[in-house]
Amino acid sequence: MHRAYRYRFYPTDAQAQQLARTFGCVRHVYNWALDLRSTAWSASKERVNYHETARRLALLKTDAEKSWLNDVSSVALQQSLRHLDKGLANFFAGRAKYPRFKSKRDNVQAASYMTNGFTLRDSRLTLAKHDAPLDVRWSRPLPADAKISSVTVTRDAANRYHVSILLDETVVPLPQSDRAVGVDMGLAHLAITSDGQKIDNPKHLARKLARIQRWQRKLARKREAAKAALGLEGKKVPKGTRIPRSNNAAKMSRRIAKIHAAVRDARRDHLHKVSTIIIRENQAVCVEDLAVTNMVKNRNLASAIQDAGWRELRSMLEYKAALYGRQFEVVSRWLPSSKRCSACGYTMESLPLSVREWTCPHCGTGHDRDINAAKNILAAGLAQLREHSTAGHAGMHACQAPKGAT
Repeated sequence: MHRAYRYRFYPTDAQAQQLARTFGCVRHVYNWALDLRSTAWSASKERVNYHETARRLALLKTDAEKSWLNDVSSVALQQSLRHLDKGLANFFAGRAKYPRFKSKRDNVQAASYMTNGFTLRDSRLTLAKHDAPLDVRWSRPLPADAKISSVTVTRDAANRYHVSILLDETVVPLPQSDRAVGVDMGLAHLAITSDGQKIDNPKHLARKLARIQRWQRKLARKREAAKAALGLEGKKVPKGTRIPRSNNAAKMSRRIAKIHAAVRDARRDHLHKVSTIIIRENQAVCVEDLAVTNMVKNRNLASAIQDAGWRELRSMLEYKAALYGRQFEVVSRWLPSSKRCSACGYTMESLPLSVREWTCPHCGTGHDRDINAAKNILAAGLAQLREHSTAGHAGMHACQAPKGAT
């Protein structure tokens, strides 16, 4: 299966300049192709596919005014066309929004290379149009027998460079386990499991928020000073007006971006550790289908929910379960997991969020609200897994039924 290995690297000044040119050319070609395909459809309902854009790109590179496109790898330019084609395909399939134009002010700049755009020998990675290999910090070795599919180079807002190596890898499933767990996600605790374990929520952003806000206030004052220099103090900035940014303001932006990057890294590291432990110890993992997109619309909870990383934790559990041969099941968000007694099945009419412990009036069992919810999620998930298993066996028997049988 496909698996990506991500490493940080430190380019030389010449390599950083070449990568900056590559990012700019990739961005230009992407925007040019998006405008071409959108205009062709809106003007004459003409469908311009990938092969047609690739042919026109070859002609574009012969234009004297666009000769700078030849200074970077053609593989990276072709990949930008493929990414656009995939984005449009996802839009028409209803899986994503319509692709937007890229900007040099985007937080992440990226370029992708297929196998004919790089060489990797003896842990020395060299990209096309580069004279020397990149200084990659190999934090973990690549699998010896893996086949590399592509390499993607990125630069984030904190001016950090990473390379992501996508490869086809054969993963050995984990040994079978007889344990199953239900996971309820929260804010006071990141995850509560059906066996009574409560995993702490480190609240990485909350711990850095004061520093971020202090630097953001300083950056806002510099922006207001720049607006005043243009005679726009206290006025609404007209659309299309670019506020100049000083070098000190740029430094402050990078400082803020570095703090955010440290928060993201710490959160991702914690979520990886938590998800790996859960997957290793359990054969089946059941979670609730939380409507995170709708929940973050609550301004009082949005920051805390995003800081917890519920969606990212679910994604990690899902792909690691598929990777290591575990079962992953999602139960309906409408399941009354908190209000239903996990011992007898009695459902309370109401249970305010302030009530963290309650006693079932039907059977007298005392419950911790979150652990009880996790137990109900586990029960519902296992029931769904049994239904899937029964349906699979029924379908197999139907396929094996003799011709003419009823």
